[in-house]
Amino acid sequence: MIKLKTPISEETARSLKVGDEVLLTGTIVTARDAAHKLMVEEKPDFIREHLFGSVIYHCGPVVKKDADGTYSFVAAGPTTSSREEPYQADVMEEYKVRAVIGKGGMGPKTADGLKKTGAVYLHAVGGAGSLIAKKVTSVDTVYKLEEFGTPEAFWVIQVEDFPCVVTMDSHGGSLHKDIMEMSGSIAKELMEK
Repeated sequence: MIKLKTPISEETARSLKVGDEVLLTGTIVTARDAAHKLMVEEKPDFIREHLFGSVIYHCGPVVKKDADGTYSFVAAGPTTSSREEPYQADVMEEYKVRAVIGKGGMGPKTADGLKKTGAVYLHAVGGAGSLIAKKVTSVDTVYKLEEFGTPEAFWVIQVEDFPCVVTMDSHGGSLHKDIMEMSGSIAKELMEK
């Protein structure tokens, strides 16, 4: 198990390979469709300091506001990452992001972006939102809550020992691509019988 702490250096991100299991500690930022569109089209500076050397999490959290005005995460499961394929490579380059967490993997544009910028794609366990929320130790701040709503807002959070697996690396490795090719080959064999 590799322990990673944000900010993550480019050298560290490039040392990671497909199949590495990591425990992530530090600052991560949740971002989904509206956030990615905004980051590409308007390049806002308010999120820049939080993303430098850090991690974007494709997550639609369930969040409660506590009596003292602070927030806490109730559920924090990964969402399908492929929706961000048109934006992700540009966002990683613009904001110097070193890792993206989600589920389901991403396509060739993001794979090229990982190689170019020195970053990795991390897979989190789907269907385990309430367990993953226990790894969120605090909420630092939130942006665009009113405009985007809770699932789409930028939540800047602290996590401790957040478990992930590297499924796309900066060397062109992709577990998603490998499994797709392997299962396609098996399906073809079965269809020919």
